[in-house]
Amino acid sequence: MTKTNGPVTLSTRRLNRALLARQLLLDRVDMPLTDAVAHLLGLQAQAPRPPYHALAARLRGFDPAALSALLESREVVRLVTLRSTVHLHTPADALTLRPFSAPALERELRTFRGRLQGVDLDRLTALTRELAEPGPVSLREIGDELRREWPEHDPLALKVAARILLPLVQVPPRGLWGRGGQVAHATARSWLGAEPAADPDVAPLVLRYLAAFGPASVRDMQAWCGVTRLRPHFEALRPRLRTFRDERGTELFDLPDAPRPAADTPAPARFLGEFDNLTLAHADRTRVVSDEFRRRGYRRDHAFGGFLVDGFVRGLWRVTRDDGAATMHLETFAPLTRGERPGVEAEAAGVLEMLAPGSRQELRIADAGGG
Repeated sequence: MTKTNGPVTLSTRRLNRALLARQLLLDRVDMPLTDAVAHLLGLQAQAPRPPYHALAARLRGFDPAALSALLESREVVRLVTLRSTVHLHTPADALTLRPFSAPALERELRTFRGRLQGVDLDRLTALTRELAEPGPVSLREIGDELRREWPEHDPLALKVAARILLPLVQVPPRGLWGRGGQVAHATARSWLGAEPAADPDVAPLVLRYLAAFGPASVRDMQAWCGVTRLRPHFEALRPRLRTFRDERGTELFDLPDAPRPAADTPAPARFLGEFDNLTLAHADRTRVVSDEFRRRGYRRDHAFGGFLVDGFVRGLWRVTRDDGAATMHLETFAPLTRGERPGVEAEAAGVLEMLAPGSRQELRIADAGGG
């Protein structure tokens, strides 16, 4: 950390350690599952497993069955919010973040406007509600019904419009650990017994974002949520916040008393699911993944997760199963040192045991450091 005549400048490593501390990744913690989900402002849940990997990396003694139980009891829910993607939230956050994310949802809908010419969107919303309010109903069934009303229109555009215009919850068994099932939906109102907030207060969301992802710029929060024009909310909060600069000179905002550990704070190896918000919550992602590694790693198949070494994304991982054996494949972006390898192997063993308890397990490491 360096001091100039203006705000303190935080190095990339210092920002990394601050982010890891806020993300519960410097040391696993004892925290109720719903509190962890709320603290993190939701978990990326485009696929069923990432929320489980997210919590396993952060919470001591995490039991996947406990998160499944919360889904079944409606104490957490899956629905489209941030960046117009599926996230797992507490009900309170679902009802707040869904309307807050409306600009991102509307931006996605605009990409389909040409294919929705002549469609009465109010009528489409009402039909979707009639189908999903009793719930559960699949998006395919919704699409079939909408096609009967508008047979000449693109079925994909109709389904996208339905999920954007009406808050739809993905109901179990979708998202349950070790169970499959067709994606089925119910309205947020029918599933949670309440409507999304009409006009959510943005200021508390800014403070919570900084608590989970700070220090951060205005553009960082906009990248996290997909919502633009947030600067006025930061400016209104400026008297309550502390400001810093990163090494590129960008102004960063933060909570005055939030943790900002030293740059040399040890950071253990951690395995994250695909598209963990740790790697998507900033416009400048170099605090957790270098530009070089991001270009190499995030053009890959979405079935790959990422793993951290010394706090930064070092490579990709996936698990395959064959004839009763579970094999974890690691592809490193740079070779593991002799000192780093034991921590990575220990974390990998924990992930394998969660995914395939009692089976034969193997770890294979491929060095992709050469490009």
